Amino acid sequence: MTTSISPRTLPTAPNPPRFASAKTAKKVQKVARVSALKARFSLVSLVEKLATPHAVDRYLELVNPMITVRDLRAKVTRVERYTKDTVTLELEPTRQWKGFEAGQFVQIGVVINGVRHTRCFSPANSAHSRDGRIELTIKAHPDGFVSRYLRDEAKPGLVVELSQAAGIFHLPQERPDKLLLLSGGSGITPVLSMLRTLVDEGYTGDITFLHYCDTVDDVPHADVLREIAAKHPNVTLLIASTAPGGGGDLEGFFGSEHVNTAAPWFGEAQTFLCGPPPMMKAIREFYDDLGLSARLHTEEFQTAPAVVDDTEEATGTIRFSGSSVDRENSGSSLLEEAEDAGLTPEYGCRMGICFTCTAVKKTGCTKSLLTGEINDLPDEPIQLCVSRAVGDVEIDI
Repeated sequence: MTTSISPRTLPTAPNPPRFASAKTAKKVQKVARVSALKARFSLVSLVEKLATPHAVDRYLELVNPMITVRDLRAKVTRVERYTKDTVTLELEPTRQWKGFEAGQFVQIGVVINGVRHTRCFSPANSAHSRDGRIELTIKAHPDGFVSRYLRDEAKPGLVVELSQAAGIFHLPQERPDKLLLLSGGSGITPVLSMLRTLVDEGYTGDITFLHYCDTVDDVPHADVLREIAAKHPNVTLLIASTAPGGGGDLEGFFGSEHVNTAAPWFGEAQTFLCGPPPMMKAIREFYDDLGLSARLHTEEFQTAPAVVDDTEEATGTIRFSGSSVDRENSGSSLLEEAEDAGLTPEYGCRMGICFTCTAVKKTGCTKSLLTGEINDLPDEPIQLCVSRAVGDVEIDI
């Protein structure tokens, strides 16, 4: 026999046995009514939790983390380490995955020592992948906590959280007649995705792929690029090495000589660029000087504009305690302060979206470059790209 609990009617306590006093009997009956009340709300709470898709996913992940109602996740199915400081992961997403456009990025959530960290990466494979899988190539930065973890520890079977693809850096729906794809360092991934996508589409226009690296040995997809160029006469591949004896087709940094050698028709083409900030800045200025800025398309990862107070001057010292580096505060974002001090903290969007550059502020006061909000709490995680120091600050990087 089962007893149902009406949501409107609270069950009465059973008749208590005979006690020495009526006072004791009343206490027993009160305890019984309180227990029944708790049971009712526990049942309601359970039903509410089970009715919420995210809560259901919390239970399902205990059985199989790849079975979800709403949460988007992915399982690592292949791991390759083509160079000493990179790792390439193949991901199999859950059914919620909607695909991506070549050039866009995704956010990956990984749990390290019980703490979930989110970082931003661009797929390197074709947007027309038949099996729906995603390929990410991740460069391990010296101060990159997550990137170093994935390079060293990632194995097939690892399950990560995954966001839907985002970003405005992608090929136009109507493909241009001529394309110049420029990349540097880990910026190779979104433009490689563009190249692979165009090849899968049977694109017949002119494509030049010009990549900058220290040495050719640092390029994780060098063999893939060579194979594509060998099979497709409309694709020209040039690798420029910036280190002496780097083995590139070109040597040194970007300039007019390089671009005229690689794609003498670049003024008539659409150019897509992704690379480290100094390289992107130099190429933007080059295109601006030629009046070609409208033909240059860059990833949307750009530094967010600062909130400036007319009465506030940059004062104090920024101490990067993890590196034992001190720097006078210039008023720039803490990410730029760190880079100007010779450090290489990991970053993604440079605009406060992806949380890649999150670090712990040990002491001092910072100000949000987006909202102007002051943060003076110790041991507080902050985003370096959208925070600046107010007086003396210690950052754990």
